[in-house]
Amino acid sequence: MKAEVFRVQLRHTWTTTMSSSAYRDVLYTRFTRDGITGWGEGAPIVRYNETAAQGAQTLAQMTDFFARANPRQYTKLLADFAKRVPGQYAMKAAVDIACFDWLGQRLGIPVHQIFGLDPADAPVTTFSIGIDSPEVTRAKVREAAAYPVLKVKVGLSTDEATIEAVRAETKKPLRVDANEGWKTKEEAVRKINWLEKQGVELIEQPLPAAMLDDMNWIRQRIHIPVIADEACLHPEDIPKLAPHFDGVNVKVDKCGGLLEALRMIQIAKSLGLKTMLGCMVSSSVAITAAAQLSPLVDYADLDGNLLISNDPCSGVKVVAGKLSLPTRPGLGLIRT
Repeated sequence: MKAEVFRVQLRHTWTTTMSSSAYRDVLYTRFTRDGITGWGEGAPIVRYNETAAQGAQTLAQMTDFFARANPRQYTKLLADFAKRVPGQYAMKAAVDIACFDWLGQRLGIPVHQIFGLDPADAPVTTFSIGIDSPEVTRAKVREAAAYPVLKVKVGLSTDEATIEAVRAETKKPLRVDANEGWKTKEEAVRKINWLEKQGVELIEQPLPAAMLDDMNWIRQRIHIPVIADEACLHPEDIPKLAPHFDGVNVKVDKCGGLLEALRMIQIAKSLGLKTMLGCMVSSSVAITAAAQLSPLVDYADLDGNLLISNDPCSGVKVVAGKLSLPTRPGLGLIRT
C-alpha cells in the first residue's frame, strides 16, 4: 500500500461557511498485489482535524500490515486496520476504496456488482454553487447549464442575495446547504420559510451539529425535508439523529470507506430516513468510488470532481444530470 499527497486545483475559489480555498490536498493510495493495482482517494478536511500529510505518514508505517493482508477478506482486513488506527477516516476511506478497486479488477467486475447493485438505479446528481458575490454566482449558474438540479451553499448574511442571483439565471430545482451557518432556531426558520418560496426542495444542516434539541422545533415550522450533514459522521450517529431529521448525508470520506457508507445507508433506511450520498472536493477516484453505492440512495451530491481543473483520471460521468457508472472492472478509472 503506497500513499501520496495530491493537490487538486479548484476552478473557482470554493467558499462555504467554514472556509475559503483555491485548492485542496487529497490522499491517493495504491494497493498492489498479483500484478493488479487498486486506486483509492480520501479528502480530509480541517473540520475533522485530518490532513492528507498525516494520512500518508501513517500509511508509511503500515507496510508489514498490508504485506500480510488478504484483500479478498476485505471485511476482516478493514476492521483490523480500523482497530490499529484511531480516527483518520478520510485516510481509511482511501484504503477501503483501493481494496475494492483491486478486488473488482481481480474478479473482473465493477465495484457496484460486488454490492449487487444495478447502475441504472443511479440518481441525478446536484451541481454545487459555492458562496460568492452575486455577479460571480450568476456566472457559476450559467456555467452549470448542463446540470438539472443545483445545490447552493448558504449560511451567511448574504443568503438572500445569493439565492436571488441564482434565481435571476434559472428556475431549476434547488437544494441548499447551510453548513451549520445559522446560529439560532429562529434564524433558521425565517430563512427556510423564505427559501421554500424560492423553490428550494430540501435543506442540509441548518444549525451547528450539537444543537439537536432545536431541530424538531424547526421541523414543525417548515415544509421541506431537513438533512443531517455535519451531525452525521458514522453508523452509530444515525439512530440518535432519526428523531430530529428527515434524512442523512452519507460521505465516504467522513465515515471511512464504502463498507461503512453501506452500513450507514442500510441503518438510515431501516429507520425510515431519506438518504443522500455527498462528497468533498476531490478527484474522480473518490467520486467514482462513492458513485458505486449511488443506486441505493434518494439523493446524490457527487460533483467534487466537476469543481476541479486538474483531475488526473476519469470515471463516473454525468449524462443529462444522471450519474453514469463505468462498466469496466473495479472502479473503472482511466488515467488522463
